[in-house]
Amino acid sequence: MKDPVTVATGITYDRESIEKWLFSRKNNTCPVTKQVLSTDCCELTPNHTVRRLIQSWCTLNASYGIERIPTPKPPINKAQISKLIRDAKSSPQLQVKCLRSLRSIASENDTNKRCFEAAGAVEFLASIVMKESNGDGFDFTRLSDEALSILCNLQLSDIGLKNLMNKNVGFIESLTQIMQRGTFESRAYAVLLLKSMLEVADPIHLINLSPQFFIEIIQILRDQISHQASKAALQSLINLLPWGRNRVKAVEASAVSILIDLLLEKSERRDCELMLMTIDFLCQCAEGRAELLKHGAGMAILSKKILRVSQVASERAVRILLSISKFSATPGVLQEMLQIGVVAKLCLVLQVDCSNKTKDKAREILKNHARAWKNSPCIPNSLVVSYPVA
Repeated sequence: MKDPVTVATGITYDRESIEKWLFSRKNNTCPVTKQVLSTDCCELTPNHTVRRLIQSWCTLNASYGIERIPTPKPPINKAQISKLIRDAKSSPQLQVKCLRSLRSIASENDTNKRCFEAAGAVEFLASIVMKESNGDGFDFTRLSDEALSILCNLQLSDIGLKNLMNKNVGFIESLTQIMQRGTFESRAYAVLLLKSMLEVADPIHLINLSPQFFIEIIQILRDQISHQASKAALQSLINLLPWGRNRVKAVEASAVSILIDLLLEKSERRDCELMLMTIDFLCQCAEGRAELLKHGAGMAILSKKILRVSQVASERAVRILLSISKFSATPGVLQEMLQIGVVAKLCLVLQVDCSNKTKDKAREILKNHARAWKNSPCIPNSLVVSYPVA
């Protein structure tokens, strides 16, 4: 142990270990007694007696190379956080200074982060974001950046994230405004926080998002302000697209064309997988398929990514082609698939080592359009032999 603390059951643990047990692994019991513990992490009480015994032992054994552990800095308590919040509320001139103090405290350890939730700091920070998102100028940038950075770094619990949405009506709209006109930094903070919120949101929040929300989150992808922000935007879309009319809203915000353009540039495995997964969801509606077919490189980039990125990417690309072949297979589309090498690539899928799911989908596409494709000179002889019998 380096920082022994006692929980409500009277059992002493090392702070880092018990915090990992309670917060990272989201357990709510004492590991020894199995009794349910309060979620208020401020109830982890430093055990000074055990800590002094450990330090004394280290000192006595210094000749054996044992280093004395330093006295840990005491964690913040709710009263201290509450005082900072009161100071910030009482004096607008002190707000930036108080926010920076809060950010410094939150960065020290997980205990401090959990105490923020218990002390009501989350609601205070959200109120600043909502107020300042309607402001303008330098103060707006400083305050919103500070408040958003703290909210992102707090790594709020699921309950804390839900309360953030349920107790602060209009908060998502405020984040949308920040994505629209904030700095690159504040826009990144906004999308990262949104990603965490949407993962635990109730369906009512997911189906009532405005078209402007989709415009702004897709603009984050277009601008490529940071790899982390782009990944968060993609993961947010993947969580949102199965709900309501979100697919259509995203298509109308030019999601399909932007994702295809990005696929033309990107080669990183995880990036390609997320983008193909998002396009797969979008192509489950007619509007999404129409946008993909309208893009000059739409089907060509899908074909290119098959067997070149990963099995996950190959399966997603073939799934998209299956949607096209089932619901949008005009004679012109079938001819384009033949000419740009999509059909040949599907035949190759049947010959190489890839997942059975991917092979089954490729086989289904080829069987469904055997009359149009099977005898075409566009398919190399080495691949024709693998063409499935209709």
